[in-house]
Amino acid sequence: MDGNHIRVKKPPHARSRFFNLLMAVADSNFKFIMVDNRAYKSTADARIFSASRMGERLRANQLALPESRRLPGSAGPPAPFVFVADEGFALTHHVMRPFPKRGLDVRRRIFNYRLTRARRYIECAFGILSSKWRVFLSSIQMDPENATWVIQACVVLHNFTRIHESSSSADLDEFPTSTVLGLDRTLHRRPNTAGITVRELFADYFLSPEGSLPWQRDAIHGSV
Repeated sequence: MDGNHIRVKKPPHARSRFFNLLMAVADSNFKFIMVDNRAYKSTADARIFSASRMGERLRANQLALPESRRLPGSAGPPAPFVFVADEGFALTHHVMRPFPKRGLDVRRRIFNYRLTRARRYIECAFGILSSKWRVFLSSIQMDPENATWVIQACVVLHNFTRIHESSSSADLDEFPTSTVLGLDRTLHRRPNTAGITVRELFADYFLSPEGSLPWQRDAIHGSV
């Protein structure tokens, strides 16, 4: 899950630049499975997700997420289905963000690596979208309402081409990553207790024989 601000032509008499925020969730084939598209006057508000329709429905338990279940091969407690996100999002029961970068032990570094690897799908989805539909390479020269419709049409066309042109690939490096302006990451967000518990559950699982990857220790070698 991630959000990207797309530049839109400033309406007449507006005092500041306008941006259209495309908040989205992508699957392993780089298709968008959930989007929330709105116009904003600024990129400075790091609470945009919380105020979005997607955020509101997540808090109200209206996204029809599957019931919690045990992680594959694990005999531990059931784990909720979660969205993987970066530091711009709050840690909650259904939203995972990395551990803070300071003082990381191996366990936390592996969790951050696994989460970052999963997040590459949404980054690549945005990258494919912006590289295929060149309207995103510069400011969209139309009023914000029409720009919203254009962005939504591009998302639909993106999904159509992903279905009919290619299949999922494990090699994420062959796909472009997002080049459009992202969310403000500067606001510190205090995690809630439920989010901390779920993150610890996943961190333990990624070190267990059932949940570890053969290359994950090599992948974090030399990282901070």
